[in-house]
Amino acid sequence: MNSGDWRNFSIKIVLGLFCVCILLFAFSFVSSDKITGKDLVENTDIPVGKTVYAGDSVFSDDEMIKVPVISNLGYLGQQFLDLNIQGILISLSTGAVPISANSICSEGIAANGQASGFEGPGYLTLDGENLAVKGPSNFVWGFSTPYKYLTKTEEGVDLYEGNNKLQSISKDDIKNQDFNTSNYNTNDIISWYNYDAKVGSNYTLEKGLTTFSDNRSDLSPNQIKEYFGNDVYNTTENYPTGSPVMVYMTNYTENESTDFLTGLGSYPQYNDQMRAYNAAQFCEGWNNTIIAPHSYGSGKSYIDFGTVSDGDAPSGAAAHGVCPPARTLRAAALNEGFSMPVGMTGADEAVLYGYGPCEDIKIYNDHDYPVKVIMWYTGSGTGLTLHAKIVKFIPNS
Repeated sequence: MNSGDWRNFSIKIVLGLFCVCILLFAFSFVSSDKITGKDLVENTDIPVGKTVYAGDSVFSDDEMIKVPVISNLGYLGQQFLDLNIQGILISLSTGAVPISANSICSEGIAANGQASGFEGPGYLTLDGENLAVKGPSNFVWGFSTPYKYLTKTEEGVDLYEGNNKLQSISKDDIKNQDFNTSNYNTNDIISWYNYDAKVGSNYTLEKGLTTFSDNRSDLSPNQIKEYFGNDVYNTTENYPTGSPVMVYMTNYTENESTDFLTGLGSYPQYNDQMRAYNAAQFCEGWNNTIIAPHSYGSGKSYIDFGTVSDGDAPSGAAAHGVCPPARTLRAAALNEGFSMPVGMTGADEAVLYGYGPCEDIKIYNDHDYPVKVIMWYTGSGTGLTLHAKIVKFIPNS
């Protein structure tokens, strides 16, 4: 076949395909019922709410709806219009045409079923009758929730994961379990079982994320690592259950407040060495804490504080030394226009008895954007100077 014949043959193929598409498209008006993305969700396991990134496949082969070619020629025509060779071959070889993503999707999903057209962690959702992948806003956050936990029973503990019971562990066998993490160990759990817990009490081993700001699906601990990395996972684990956790931040300007400071001073009747230790621990427990918009935020869990005897304390002992840094944190929060933090008072003894200096104190961020608490100290011993300021993350658009 010479070049002229080949050219004529190619033109005939193109014209033929074009005519086929026209005929299939015209016939589709009387031969097929339109299937929507909503139909796909109702009849398959499409994970609406799933976190996806550009390039991820939104559908698996099992999730794609395939319908008979003979009564759905319009969908076959769409495969030709999309130049979807795989879809055409499947249709001609099996007699069932896979529905093109263009037919059931709107934004964020290409014809081949891959997420596209956005940056960062998007999420799959329904946009009316169609499926769509929405890109993230400037800020995305969820709230930590127990995922893997122990429940005390009369005989020992039950181990749950995602509300599914995995096993029962006898009281005597708890010590043989490997519950050790960076934040607690098996001895902590034995102590909880013997001294703190009642039957039905829970001990959280690992947290997930729920109630996201954009309504995406809950995430297990492994999914947190997969989608957002170890830093977000560690933040989830290191703060009290129910804390807001920022998983994504972009396109913002940082605006720092005034640096508030105070000195530790000397009160030897309360053990100045212990006071200096507690003041430093307070700063460590609150430093770099990010509080989501319109949310309460606390300091970190698992921060150690020492106590000394105090006849005025209801328990007979108190973590003296936390009030000076608490005063600087209070000043920074009030300067930002926030209300008095939960667990604090306006007096020099800033932390109320009965409130843990980090876990129990709560600051409410009433802004429409996140803020971060920065705390640090200079000097040493009774010469410590305690600092606090608020950083605002103001969206650029």
